[in-house]
Amino acid sequence: MTDERETTMGLRDRREKRQEERDTFGRGGTANRYLMRQKLVSIGDDYWVEDDAGDRVFRVDGKALRLRDTLDLEDASGAKLCRIQTRVLHVRDSMAIEDAAGERLALVHKALVSPLRERWKVDRDQGDDWTVQGNIVDHEYEVEADGRKIAEVSKKWFRARDTYGVEVAPGEPAALVLAVAIAVDAMAHPSK
Repeated sequence: MTDERETTMGLRDRREKRQEERDTFGRGGTANRYLMRQKLVSIGDDYWVEDDAGDRVFRVDGKALRLRDTLDLEDASGAKLCRIQTRVLHVRDSMAIEDAAGERLALVHKALVSPLRERWKVDRDQGDDWTVQGNIVDHEYEVEADGRKIAEVSKKWFRARDTYGVEVAPGEPAALVLAVAIAVDAMAHPSK
């Protein structure tokens, strides 16, 4: 009897979790939506991130003439929010995300490669670490914290060939989530 009750509770919990995700990330959900370009930034190029109303809300500034790949994420007025930079002399690909004062917020690195899905880890200096998994190459993946989806990246919302969207759950740090998406894109598509 106890096993049957635990199974029923487990199914109910999963159903409730899926319903919460639909309420947040589904059509008409509460997630904040941002428009990204697939070929984000060649180092030295700049790029605007727009919200779902078409307003420019963030700017990605590719720093030219640097020894390592460096991208700054700025707000619409030009204030630097964070720096995304490759880490030199690391065994595996990784990019550090630092705040405007140079304090590390997170380290993004590849965790595991499987034939169907890629996994990346986001080691955060404060708060739970994040997991990025899905089809990274085709921009169809999710960002999770402690088994809870906090962001979804997808091309399905846009018809433009080189465009994809990032949905961020309310209350989550949008700039950090976007910085993670930029870092993953830069490492997954190094020739861009």
